[in-house]
Amino acid sequence: MLMKRYRPIAVLAAATVSVQLAVMAAGRDFYLTQLTMTAYYTIIIVGLCLLMGYAGQISLGHAGFFAIGGYTSAVLTTLDLSAHRDASGVPLLLKLSVLTARQDLYGGQVLSVHPWAACIAAVLLTVLVAYAIGIPVLKLTGHYLAMATLGFGTIIYSIVLGTQQFGAADGISNVPAFTVLPGLAVTGGASQRTANYYVAWTLVTFGMVLLINLIHSRVGRALRSIHGAEDAAGAMGVDTARYKLNAFVLSAVFAAVAGVFLTHFNGGIGPSEASIMKSVRYVAIVAVGGMASIWGTLLMSVVLNFLSLRGYFGTYDDAVFGTILIVIMLFSPEGILQFDVKTMVRRALRKNA
Repeated sequence: MLMKRYRPIAVLAAATVSVQLAVMAAGRDFYLTQLTMTAYYTIIIVGLCLLMGYAGQISLGHAGFFAIGGYTSAVLTTLDLSAHRDASGVPLLLKLSVLTARQDLYGGQVLSVHPWAACIAAVLLTVLVAYAIGIPVLKLTGHYLAMATLGFGTIIYSIVLGTQQFGAADGISNVPAFTVLPGLAVTGGASQRTANYYVAWTLVTFGMVLLINLIHSRVGRALRSIHGAEDAAGAMGVDTARYKLNAFVLSAVFAAVAGVFLTHFNGGIGPSEASIMKSVRYVAIVAVGGMASIWGTLLMSVVLNFLSLRGYFGTYDDAVFGTILIVIMLFSPEGILQFDVKTMVRRALRKNA
């Protein structure tokens, strides 16, 4: 049973290595940049798959959680605290790696928050916001829930776009590298391209292991019962409010972690990452992959995000994802992998009869 459960993880690991070797052999190592970014976007999307496909809750505000993670880390790691170097407690914070000294672009010494501490702060802030939003919002259902999460996403977008401390329309740039381990840093430099590719896909693999274990646990069974019939699940003693809220918070944490790492990889973040169309894109990819299929969602995320990042959709990028969402909802609500041409034709013939 466990072998069957984790076999796709082994396939994912093998595919990760195979793609990297194939890309390098073909002399297309620059593809690794888009594949790394694709991995971080995939983390958001598989987290959203848990919320939509298993807890049965839709969210049009996940770009907001991505932005909370990314902007929090960007602000803290670019904040110059050099003026407070002599303050009491600073040596202890340096020793605990809460603060770190680094060189700025001009070779000067800057004292700022360590990326690991910033990442933890970003995740904790996301958890607080997700709980604050989730407690009232998840009492809603259907299009009311969609509109409420859409409102949350709009608020976050407006804040980052209109706040000078967040760089307003320009966003935040010059975000330092995130040193994950000694000699291994999350950065967009060409020399670290392969290492960053493996860091990103290791995070994806870890996230998939976590979700697989969750889905096959008592919690996963409770979430599926809520999705199938919430009232019946409640009547059987399932604490539906708590399970929905925890799933919402966990999916928000996935988005925040992706925001932190992608911000350090890109060296910055802008308000477009918090836009409503980003959230619509995430929902569209979950719908295409199949809302209750984390592997189908992962596959579609890799394909569609990579094509988008390579610029194959051009200026029609948002229109493509909007069209995909409409088509999937009309012809294959269970996802493209469940698309059945014969059933669709029979359905059309019955309507015309």
